[in-house]
Amino acid sequence: MQIILLEKVVNLGGLGDVVKVKDGYARNFLIPQGKAKRATQANLAEFEARRAELERAQADKLAAAQALAGKLEGASVQVSRKAGMDGRLFGSVGNADVSEALVAQGFDIDRAAIRMPEGPLKQVGEVQLEIGLHADVVATITVAVVGEQ
Repeated sequence: MQIILLEKVVNLGGLGDVVKVKDGYARNFLIPQGKAKRATQANLAEFEARRAELERAQADKLAAAQALAGKLEGASVQVSRKAGMDGRLFGSVGNADVSEALVAQGFDIDRAAIRMPEGPLKQVGEVQLEIGLHADVVATITVAVVGEQ
């Protein structure tokens, strides 16, 4: 399916690009999220009329994400879980747990933005995690997993 991107999408393209994607990706994710529209003549004309407005909105989102990244960069979050004698957790610490800890510190971060490349944390210790605030903005935080007996 041919679509017009209404904002920058990672690994796909930038604002105004006409790209071909799988039908399900367009119908189930990009179009409902407001990230794209079908590439019809009417939608192309409407996009060109709104291009300046969309570019300004994208620049505002980027500036807000950069400001939040400046505050968030180097932040440290502590999460405690029950652990065994060898330091392995009885459960795991996922991105929802990290998001809750960040909200407790005053940062409103969606759990989908937290990148855990090796999956949930299952060991006691400190781990560096990335938070994707925008397609171009990534902040790094330290998550300290503390074991309780």
